[in-house]
Amino acid sequence: MGGTDKDTATVISTMLLVSGITTILHSYFGTRLPLVQGSSFVYLAPALVVMNAREYRNLTENKFRHIMRELQGAIIVGSIFQSILGFSGLMSLLLRLINPIVVAPTVAAVGLAFFSYGFPQAGSCVEISIPQILLLLVFALYLRGISIFGNHIFRIYAVPLSIMLIWTYAFFLTAGGAYNYKGCSPDIPSSNILIDACRKHAYTMKHCRTDVSNAWRAAAWVRIPYPFQWGIPIFHLRTSMIMIIVSLVASVDSVGTYHSASLQVNSKPPTPGIVSRGIAMEGFCSILAGLWGSGTGSSTLTENVHTIDITKVASRRVVEVGAVFLILFSFVGKVGALLASIPQALAASVLCFMWALIVALGLSTLQYSQTASFRNITIVAASNGPIHTGSKQLDFALNALLSMNMVVTLLVALVLDNTVPGSRQERGVYIWSRAEEIATDPSFLSDYALPRKVAKCFCWGKCLGV
Repeated sequence: MGGTDKDTATVISTMLLVSGITTILHSYFGTRLPLVQGSSFVYLAPALVVMNAREYRNLTENKFRHIMRELQGAIIVGSIFQSILGFSGLMSLLLRLINPIVVAPTVAAVGLAFFSYGFPQAGSCVEISIPQILLLLVFALYLRGISIFGNHIFRIYAVPLSIMLIWTYAFFLTAGGAYNYKGCSPDIPSSNILIDACRKHAYTMKHCRTDVSNAWRAAAWVRIPYPFQWGIPIFHLRTSMIMIIVSLVASVDSVGTYHSASLQVNSKPPTPGIVSRGIAMEGFCSILAGLWGSGTGSSTLTENVHTIDITKVASRRVVEVGAVFLILFSFVGKVGALLASIPQALAASVLCFMWALIVALGLSTLQYSQTASFRNITIVAASNGPIHTGSKQLDFALNALLSMNMVVTLLVALVLDNTVPGSRQERGVYIWSRAEEIATDPSFLSDYALPRKVAKCFCWGKCLGV
């Protein structure tokens, strides 16, 4: 995107702040399930589209800020649409069309879409990425049953433990001179002229060395992210249209997470009104993400289901305390700088694991349908050529949307699942609780009802089913 290491650290700190704030808001005003909010991979695809837009390819001056401002404007517009979708009650109607057969391929497509970006980056330094992936698999699969002081630390902390160990290993490789080449400076980001002998080593040094990032030196110890830190948002019709559809994909993703999480915490499924309330709050939280300039919208992370399953912790208070720590960490600029200093190959290998996890979690929602049904296992492939409507804005938006696997998958699955004949049992139609159960079931009230004082402010939502 053309940003500096300091800009990367600032974006990470902003993500931590927005994630903390939105998690607390969703815990109090959303579905009230113990779900962490954060920057979803769903919003990464439109960010890549904007980054690769023709007008930004040859832009050198303030390229990063221009891209961030356009992303901010698009996120704000898409988030307003998502909020309206939830608060108007339209989401309750849309839930009639959203079933596991729709959610599963959509969520899986989110993870599959980015392997083409992750694996080449991981392959840029195999001496780091391969040990990282192998160690993750060993911790998560082979050592998951080992308990230390009553805690399955390898199963719970597989990702941070493996990162710490491999990062230390990469540090010793760098310090030991494994990536030292005669006459070649390791300061790749600020080196504009490379001699011919160093060009072939520049890529390796950039992705493998642990000291190429200037983020730690450039970042301040204390820095509070603030709204419009990249400038006033730029609103374009083309990117706004893209983000509106992407916010719909994020909503479908969240619907599956709500349902799976409710079963994990031994609660009844939420009512359509509560789901609408959660989607509306996600839209509001994404507006905050757009104002602060985190680069992505805020959504319920699919990984929540896996986290609740392995930790057996499903407490709102734990999630809220964790969110407070995220906010505090965002004020320490060196925390964002530390995360920005992770070698690119190491980060890419971890992301490949996370994307694989998202694919698995997405496909796991098929358990609520008849997976042996020929109707459900039929694989549909669709290819689309470029669209020319005569409008540059509309052409850009439509071609960008149809180039996103998750959007095409959602459209195909939505149409097929609601047009191909099949019984409710075969389709695995989500069973949502009824609104009248709230008044008769005390446990339902404790799980989903808003706090008493807060509920008075939202009494208008009853007529909309929120």
